[in-house]
Amino acid sequence: MSPAHERLERAIEARREEVNAAIVERLPIQRPERLYEASRYLLDAGGKRLRPTVLLLAAEAVAGVEPFAEEYDCFGEDEVDMMAAAVSIEIIQSFTLIHDDIMDDDDLRRGVPSVHRKYDTETAILAGDTLYSKAFECMLDANAPSDREVRALDELATTCTEICEGQALDVEFEGRGDVSPDEYLEMVEFKTAVLYAAAASIPATLLGADPDTVEALHDYGLDAGRAFQIQDDLLDLTTPSEVLGKQRGSDLIEGKRTIVTLHARDQGVDVDGLVGDDADAVTDAEIQRAVDRLEAAGSIDYARELAGDLVTSAKNRLETLPAGKPRDHLAEIADYLVEREF
Repeated sequence: MSPAHERLERAIEARREEVNAAIVERLPIQRPERLYEASRYLLDAGGKRLRPTVLLLAAEAVAGVEPFAEEYDCFGEDEVDMMAAAVSIEIIQSFTLIHDDIMDDDDLRRGVPSVHRKYDTETAILAGDTLYSKAFECMLDANAPSDREVRALDELATTCTEICEGQALDVEFEGRGDVSPDEYLEMVEFKTAVLYAAAASIPATLLGADPDTVEALHDYGLDAGRAFQIQDDLLDLTTPSEVLGKQRGSDLIEGKRTIVTLHARDQGVDVDGLVGDDADAVTDAEIQRAVDRLEAAGSIDYARELAGDLVTSAKNRLETLPAGKPRDHLAEIADYLVEREF
């Protein structure tokens, strides 16, 4: 592991610990206990906390302060509770995972049974809805000046709408054989990247940064988030199930369109016939044969190059920020999103 990677791991871990403690405090188990236990279940199961880390780092970068120079719950001249905003973003992420797993009927998430498997579908739906509402409560708890708070809430609401639009497009694409790469990238932007964009730009909004800085951070999040999703598509093909926390090749089995399969289709590969559609019957050897065909078509290398280009674009967006460790960490996170192995 390189010194830069070790430095980034320490930066993420330090903020993850603070975010984890804040989640317990701000989303307590209360009556009805089963609902709140289900709501907290995936949050307690772990996670890298990359999105709230991006938010906290962006706040430090915008303020031009050294890491941990100010308390996150009383940040800046206006004493904004930036940790409340960070928890809000992570709660939205958990809400989307619960509902995604219901729609995909996935058994595992983060190496544990999905919420609808651990509890039941009805409870899982209610848990996701509860998290959605709690996210807005947390953002209000940031206690920024009212005009900035309204803009932050507006961005959060727009982000949630776009996530749903992206998920709807993802479902629609499963039944279409003519999805274009541009359509896929639009879907990825909505389904995944907009939450990174919100994580990066909302702290700038809360702190009263100029519009150019808010836009630059938003675009950084979009580029980094699209790269993150492309890497997720690659990991689904290349990472063992026990490391990935869900079945390897699940996207192929479910017929999901990814930039890998769209490129392979354009190279003449019958992507719908690569594997069967019965998750219980598909073997790892069958998945590996499919991956070998995708590699032979150049599709995996194409996806990696595209993700790399997006990361380069993301890092270029950060030039508007003051130089310092927070900006460096944001650039390193963009790299990490396409270098991670799970």
